[in-house]
Amino acid sequence: MKAVYISEPGGPEVLEVREVQSPVAGPGEVLIDVVAAGLNRADVQQRRGFYPPPPGASEIPGLEVSGRIAGFGPGVTKAFSVGDKVVALLAGGGYAQQVAVPAGQVLRIPDGVDLVTAASLPEVAATVYSNLIMTAQLQPGETVLIHGATGGIGTMAIQLAKAMGARVATTAGNAEKVGTAKAFLGADIAINYAEESFPASLRAQNGGKGADVILDVVGAKYLEQNIDALADYGRLVVIGLQGGAKAELDLGQLLRKRAAIIATALRPRPVEEKTVIMNAVRDAVWPMLTDGRIRPLVAKTFPLDQVAAAHAYFDSGDHVGKVLLVM
Repeated sequence: MKAVYISEPGGPEVLEVREVQSPVAGPGEVLIDVVAAGLNRADVQQRRGFYPPPPGASEIPGLEVSGRIAGFGPGVTKAFSVGDKVVALLAGGGYAQQVAVPAGQVLRIPDGVDLVTAASLPEVAATVYSNLIMTAQLQPGETVLIHGATGGIGTMAIQLAKAMGARVATTAGNAEKVGTAKAFLGADIAINYAEESFPASLRAQNGGKGADVILDVVGAKYLEQNIDALADYGRLVVIGLQGGAKAELDLGQLLRKRAAIIATALRPRPVEEKTVIMNAVRDAVWPMLTDGRIRPLVAKTFPLDQVAAAHAYFDSGDHVGKVLLVM
């Protein structure tokens, strides 16, 4: 099969398409003929040498795919058939024509979503639902601040939080993206972080109140401002480190607000936890996709042999929604 490998840490040019041996489904695994794979920030970090695969995971990048079931390893008990259209959450291996994945991390595609577009869903849906709902316990009527409005995580998080009855604030880096966040995605408040302080702007537009929940992909660069932006009893959930890993924390401010900081990563979790998350996504998020409360957003698709161009486009930050590789 064809698969993408990283020749050395670096820019998009280090991504190489190679002919390699096809995977074999092990115990409890499903073999999938991949139709499309989603690009994620974790893939970029892996390409740059900052985010190696977890022990035992494939060196091939790619954390989510859509495709058709091609076969089964021993002991698969989930009710699938060969040819079923599915999506899968991976620890790696998605930039390839086939992948073997634990059956608990595989779901049938939602009704009404085509097979290519479906590749945009598993990683972001699992990340957003597990963090906003399962971890932060976001409640209807609460205010949530979501950083990175127009990326894959942001577009899913805004729509999911709105569908759950929350008041949604978000940040973006220019006026066009701010407009998209409000007019197209449905955010109640959209803040241009390049022109104004997001904690002050949030309070000014939210009746003087901060955010009950913040979903943050930036990390260290935003820590001080995120604590400032939290409401009393607020929960800051850090899921990315685009702005660094180390920062100074004012514990006094955190104590005064009776607030919490939680940091989570999906990729290294054990199969059992991912299975619980994917089952929750199937039960809670898939119906929202079917009835139109959430729309999957695909910015652009690229053929597998143009993976370097796909990463260059992703790195530019020009996309709204997901970037996909099509096999």
